Amino acid sequence: MNTTEAPARRTRAKDGPNPVDVHVGRRVRARRALLGMSQAGLAQAFGLTFQQIQKYERGANRISAGRLWLLAQVLDVPVSYFFEGLEPSGNSADADDRMARRETLELVRAYYRIEDPAVRRSLVDLVRVVSASRTEPDDDTDGSDPDTPLAAIDP
Repeated sequence: MNTTEAPARRTRAKDGPNPVDVHVGRRVRARRALLGMSQAGLAQAFGLTFQQIQKYERGANRISAGRLWLLAQVLDVPVSYFFEGLEPSGNSADADDRMARRETLELVRAYYRIEDPAVRRSLVDLVRVVSASRTEPDDDTDGSDPDTPLAAIDP
C-alpha cells in the first residue's frame, strides 16, 4: 500500500453525513434564522422545496459549489462564511453551537433593529461590563437573585 494515499472517503450511508457538510448546513441554518427567514422562504427564493433545504441544513445532502455560491447571494454573505469556524479536522468549533441558539439570534436581530449607532455602541459596552462582572466572584450584599428578571424587582 502506498503511504501517500489520501484517507478513505466517508460514505454517507455507512458513516453518516460528512462533518464538513454538517458544518456548512449549520451555517446555512444560522444565517437563515438570523435573517428571520423560514426554510420555506429560503426554498422559494432558491427555487427548491423546503425539504431540500432541511437536508442541506442537516448535512444529509451536499451543497454543490454553484448552489453554495447562490446561497451566499440569497443570504447576503461571502462564500467563506459557510466555512468559518471549521477546524482542519473537518469538525466544527464550539462557538458555532452558541451562535445557533434561539436567544442569540433574537438578541442579534433586536440589536440590528436599533437605528442609532450610539445606542448600539452603548449596548455593546453594557454587555461587556455585565459579562465581565459575571466572571468575578459574586459579592452581592443585597441578597437578590441575579437571575431574577428586572421587571420583578421593586424599585
